[in-house]
Amino acid sequence: MEKLLNTVVTFLKNTKNYTNQCKKFQTLINIMILVFDTYYYNDNAKTICLSFEDWNKEDCFNVYSETISGIEEYVSGEFYKRELPCILSLISQIDLDKVHVIIIDGFVYLNDNNKYGLGAYLYDALNKEIPVIGVAKRDFASINKNREVVFRGISQNPLFITSVGIDLKTASERIKEMNGEFRIPTLLKEVDRLTREK
Repeated sequence: MEKLLNTVVTFLKNTKNYTNQCKKFQTLINIMILVFDTYYYNDNAKTICLSFEDWNKEDCFNVYSETISGIEEYVSGEFYKRELPCILSLISQIDLDKVHVIIIDGFVYLNDNNKYGLGAYLYDALNKEIPVIGVAKRDFASINKNREVVFRGISQNPLFITSVGIDLKTASERIKEMNGEFRIPTLLKEVDRLTREK
């Protein structure tokens, strides 16, 4: 899908009225990007999903929300067992035929031997049909070659990007170009804020 979009954009750049053509194309295919985050309190988990169509905008998105009770305690090394059911429950409310890529808070792979993290388990659960980008704020995974370090704005603290179903460099470029002048893209900050909102 990513290669198809790049081919179309290249073609449109060689036509007149490039901006108008791109807008018409985006409207036609109705691309959706999803970003998920979950906040845990007591034995509850509040999961928020923002859906948007443009990597560079921050003011046009839809919000999906769900709170689940009876969440299991966190087990070191098995974070996905806690968060994956929350994401899959909420994602059932969304038409996945329109989804181009999913962004999660965390890692896709945990080491350079492709040990599964949350993102890889989500990719498998969705039949490997939708690319997943992991955006981690802390570098706790034992991974070097299969991740990209992205600096945004003037921050000296990077984000750690992993991906599956989409080229890692392309995924990193997408996160880097997201709107927001600080380290965390605006929409990623917003989804985190909404999970904590009572």
